[in-house]
Amino acid sequence: MTMDALAYLDKAKAIAPAPLLVVTGDEDFLKRLVRSRVVGELLEDADPAFALTTFEGESADWSKVRSELDTLPFLSPRRVVIIEQADPFVTKYRPKLEDYVKAANGPGTLILDVRTWPANTKLAKAVPETATIVAKGPSRPAGWCRDWAKSTYQKELSVDAADWLVELVGPVLGQLDQEIAKLATFVGDKKQIGKDTVDQLVGRTREAETFKIFDAIGAGRVGDALTILGRLLEQDHAPLAILGAFSWQMRRLAAVSRGVRRGMPITSAMAEAGVPPFAREGVEKQLRHLGKRRMDQIYDWLVETDLAFKGSSALPDRLILERLVVKLARPERPAVR
Repeated sequence: MTMDALAYLDKAKAIAPAPLLVVTGDEDFLKRLVRSRVVGELLEDADPAFALTTFEGESADWSKVRSELDTLPFLSPRRVVIIEQADPFVTKYRPKLEDYVKAANGPGTLILDVRTWPANTKLAKAVPETATIVAKGPSRPAGWCRDWAKSTYQKELSVDAADWLVELVGPVLGQLDQEIAKLATFVGDKKQIGKDTVDQLVGRTREAETFKIFDAIGAGRVGDALTILGRLLEQDHAPLAILGAFSWQMRRLAAVSRGVRRGMPITSAMAEAGVPPFAREGVEKQLRHLGKRRMDQIYDWLVETDLAFKGSSALPDRLILERLVVKLARPERPAVR
């Protein structure tokens, strides 16, 4: 069985040295933590300057990589070579990697940092599952935030504060870590971080303002929604980044809507879509306001707006976003019969 990154980081036992180790997945923050720990375990107290080499996957040459792996380590138990963003490297040199894994008995460990690692390939089958670490986000990112705040910053993040932080920032661990670090510095000697502090420090971000825009949309307050959007644009937030935040919220609404149409109770559909308890009332209002007909158009509107940004429309970016907000916020028009 492959190793889960969170489980690996939590356990005390070091990973066994091997000719090839794979760190795969789409959670980059976890992958960086895993790589750092693996390198520390393999090199022990040695200076990485004498025993660690890093290559970019797009430009790495196999002969240079292999030369590094075969070089005897200096003042270190092993030599470690990392290929970052190694997917193109694996594609280009797959046969050589297969041969390397079969025959390697030298002083080096090659670490491949890849986005995907299909288990049905010859190469994947040749690598022991214990040498493959999968970095994916936790099923409960708010719980991870509380654990991370305590273990890394020695702060107690309350349950509602953690939920609100994930709602504002999204479930991306690297961004969550940055915000927790800022919160920890902000509270100083205090051990507790509450929801009010999160709202005060993080609540003015693009994501938080987007949350307020959708609250206004759910209430049909077109003017309020446009005012908040205008404030975001005046703060020099990129229109495409604002659309990204809109897209995240609209896709979550669509996921809840699909669940309800499959016959799920709305609370179950929201839980499946990752809507935290404190946000569910607002999401329900937004769904009622938008109605089935507009929910059916959500993805079309997202694609249309994205294409408009990319040149299909001559309108300014601000006006393109304002049109989308008006479509969402205005009262639903009766269907034409």
